Amino acid sequence: MHRDFNTVRRQVLNAGLAAGTGLVSALGAPSARATSAAGPSKKLVVVMLRGAVDGLSVVVPHADPDYRRNRPEIAIASPGAADGALRLNAQFGLHPALAGLMPWWQSGRLGFVHASGSHDPTRSHFDAQDHMESATPGRRSTPEGWMNRLLTELAARPSDLQVQGVNLGTAMPRILAGPAPVAALPLAVNDRPGSAPSAAQTAALDRLYAAQPSTERAWNTLRQTQETITQAMAQPATGPSSMSPANMGAANMNQAQGMDAGTAPGAVPLVGLANEASRLGRLLRHEPGLRAAFLSVGGWDTHVAQGAARGALADRLRGLAGGLNALAGQLGEQLDHTVIVVLSEFGRTVRQNGTRGTDHGHGNVMWLLGGPVQGGRVAGEWPGLEQSALHDGRDLAVTTDFRQVLAEVLERHMRLDDRALAQVLPDGPGPGTRPGVIAG
Repeated sequence: MHRDFNTVRRQVLNAGLAAGTGLVSALGAPSARATSAAGPSKKLVVVMLRGAVDGLSVVVPHADPDYRRNRPEIAIASPGAADGALRLNAQFGLHPALAGLMPWWQSGRLGFVHASGSHDPTRSHFDAQDHMESATPGRRSTPEGWMNRLLTELAARPSDLQVQGVNLGTAMPRILAGPAPVAALPLAVNDRPGSAPSAAQTAALDRLYAAQPSTERAWNTLRQTQETITQAMAQPATGPSSMSPANMGAANMNQAQGMDAGTAPGAVPLVGLANEASRLGRLLRHEPGLRAAFLSVGGWDTHVAQGAARGALADRLRGLAGGLNALAGQLGEQLDHTVIVVLSEFGRTVRQNGTRGTDHGHGNVMWLLGGPVQGGRVAGEWPGLEQSALHDGRDLAVTTDFRQVLAEVLERHMRLDDRALAQVLPDGPGPGTRPGVIAG
């Protein structure tokens, strides 16, 4: 929901949403932010692939003999073969459409946790997404999202910064719901010219809000926030910054809008993802108070004509790789202090279906990118794809609870102690052990 300055008076008087030039504060006007003198702050970016991406095509278990037996038409070939996976190790390979991410793997900044996910058995997109965003699988009554609880814990620390989170897009996601201040960065494709007030309108609003001290303070805070964000977004771009539709190869507009839009509320369209991710990366690089960011990308519900090394899924993965590269590139040196986590609500079936696609499954793969990541390896316990090892006789089993991965990121990277971790993950990190993917 985009709000412009025609509604600012009502919003500020009601202590509701504060809209600014390119930024919408979703939970009230934040206080003025100070520039940190302590150096780069530790940041977390979560990218959710809504619709359930096929982790067995992302990180291919090429050495498992049951992989190709179950997928005669959509399996990715072994490394070294035509259109084969990119070799990660003797057991796994990366989908060839993700070749643009290989430099991060080779430099040790990109890693994966396979056979990960939620132990809850649901195959509902909506329930599974809710579970991951609340970090309380099986319980939908949790009021806040876990990233909002994280912001609350970070804000409780002594600091000269106003801790805040940001969502790419104006539809506030479940994961950021809660009392902590969260901002929404509207998508560039949705920005409307003329939404910022003229000088005369600003002067009139100044006079209006000066009538009451409380509204004057709120308005001044909003003005300061607008100016800070505008300055940050005006900083020059560095590194990769765009991926036009022409550069996405066969990714057409239908694919860019998502294969099942109903499973991806508030998702960023794939066409233009790199430009949007660049804007987010630049903002995070220049704003020390922004500590956590979220974005989602839809269209991963590949029931029909999924394809193998080429096809619908490959085109989407290629666009996603461009977006992640743009985000990492614009973070610049801040990437040394940032962890990007990519996850999806559940995986796909091991066996292809009758329409050369895959159906709702269970276990998946989590991606981690950033300076603190101990990458260059596929972590987690691999359960195998033989029939006796499958969940419900059809899916990759979960051997690493997704909260174990989050707990490691929160402990080792965001430096949460046991008390704070218990607040962010109120039901605990789930069964299993930490995968060891974050330096600490």
